[in-house]
Amino acid sequence: MVLPDKETVEEVAKAAQEVSKFGQSLVEAASKTGAFIAKTVGGPLETGIEIWHDRLKYARWERQVRLMKRADELLAGVRSAHKLRALPMNFAIPLLQAASLEDNDDLQDMWAKMLVNGLTSTNDADIRRANIDIMQSLSPFEAIILSKVYSIELDLALSNSVITSDLPDQVVSSSTLSRDVLSHSKEPNEDVKLALANLNRLGCISLGTTWNGNQIFREVFHTILGKKFIEACTLSA
Repeated sequence: MVLPDKETVEEVAKAAQEVSKFGQSLVEAASKTGAFIAKTVGGPLETGIEIWHDRLKYARWERQVRLMKRADELLAGVRSAHKLRALPMNFAIPLLQAASLEDNDDLQDMWAKMLVNGLTSTNDADIRRANIDIMQSLSPFEAIILSKVYSIELDLALSNSVITSDLPDQVVSSSTLSRDVLSHSKEPNEDVKLALANLNRLGCISLGTTWNGNQIFREVFHTILGKKFIEACTLSA
């Protein structure tokens, strides 16, 4: 049997100590939260902690109930035209977990549509874990921006772009504007820029660049990943 050297033993001991510190900090945080609630409601510490845990459980239960209700409502509109299928476990479980934690109704509706599309799809290629990863990374504002960008039909084979100067209110296709107007289009505000930067990071859009590599936010391009994600979160009429 090969015994570990002194340096290895010391590193393992340090790692164990850090894990212990982290666990202790979690316990202390929970105790402080419980103490605060107990003080607020005028009861013992244990009561405060129980209230906190019960509230978290109830909040998630509320969101789970809403998700199921919305999915059932959406399914009622498409069930007659589609046969339902069972979803793969490695897709269904992370989707349901993430969707039940979503506290924004608009984003949870997108989760519900993704679920319904998965249940009614006949194409295995439509079941993408990447869509779950993207959905988890979107803020409500970013979802609005993405929806606006894809409200315009673009041919991915062409070089047409979406002009974002007036976001979040509206967008226009570059094909409808003259070169002079395009060259003088302004950059969107900082909040929109941040949203576009994250959407670009997720692969949902592609930003234009200057000759020296700087990002241009006044125009963006559709991507195949973004197009498929929007389709996954949109119910066909």
